[in-house]
Amino acid sequence: MDVTMNDIKKLREMTGAGLADCKKALAEAEDMDGAIAIIRKKGQAVAAKRSDREAAEGCVLVKAENGFGAIIALKCETDFVANNADFVALTQQILDLAVANKCKTLDEVKALPMGDGTVQDAVVARSGITGEKMELDGYCTIEGPAIYTYNHMNRNGLCAILSLNKPVEDETVGKNVAMQIASAAPIAIDETGVPQSVKDQEIAVAVEKTKAEQVQKAVEAALKKAGINPAHVDSEDHMESNMTKGWITAEDVAKAKEIIATVSAEKAANLNEAMIQNIAKGRLAKFLKEACLLNQEYIWDKNFTVSSYLKSVDKDLTVTDFKRFTLRAE
Repeated sequence: MDVTMNDIKKLREMTGAGLADCKKALAEAEDMDGAIAIIRKKGQAVAAKRSDREAAEGCVLVKAENGFGAIIALKCETDFVANNADFVALTQQILDLAVANKCKTLDEVKALPMGDGTVQDAVVARSGITGEKMELDGYCTIEGPAIYTYNHMNRNGLCAILSLNKPVEDETVGKNVAMQIASAAPIAIDETGVPQSVKDQEIAVAVEKTKAEQVQKAVEAALKKAGINPAHVDSEDHMESNMTKGWITAEDVAKAKEIIATVSAEKAANLNEAMIQNIAKGRLAKFLKEACLLNQEYIWDKNFTVSSYLKSVDKDLTVTDFKRFTLRAE
């Protein structure tokens, strides 16, 4: 078909492809539909070729309106693509559609009409343009009467969203708590939201850690009593290194090994279980304070917890839900 600049612009608007790709597709095709098909096939080919690659970069955005909010991530392979204005714009367009349609799942988002196809078609087409694997991921939603959002430093890598049980006049109240969520990464609103399996695991870890500490204290006390610096014999490598330096002798090492083996076994067999459980429960309480949003120390004023801060604004004010998503491993 004869290619005009208007045709190229129209195809670019419909597909988001680059001008050169649009011109080439139009030159190869018999009509506009054929050109669209060519661009899609290119995207599908790239997606298939790079399906085993890791999409670790991307763009994370958050939005709320009319009592509904969502976070979505469009992932890619490199930060060069992730920071591209067209890539960010595509992510925003997808999020706008998802929020406007109040989509509850990622599959619903992917199936939304977009351009001449679906959202998923648009993502595949963009993959063909950039030559990188792309995928939608991290979609989460929230509903409520007062929703607040936060995009950390506006860098599109970490977003948080929360709902309060009622609106507040000062918008910074909700924003500050959203920033708390981004910063402190809570796993639940309060203790009731923490799965029992998580609590059980934390207790089990705390018990083992406490037992190991009690044994270690006994070993260190015995070593000091024998005139041996515990730091000189706390590993095989240290023993060898410190003998080479002349800080300890071979006799010291042999004596230390005997003390470590004997005292460890004796202490492990005679631990105070009640004390161990009490310490473990204390550690669980500390974990719950750090992991539960309302229990956390308020980052803007250490004299408050998040709960007491909200109560200082309105005695009935509380968080009803929150979500958080980041591209980075934590």
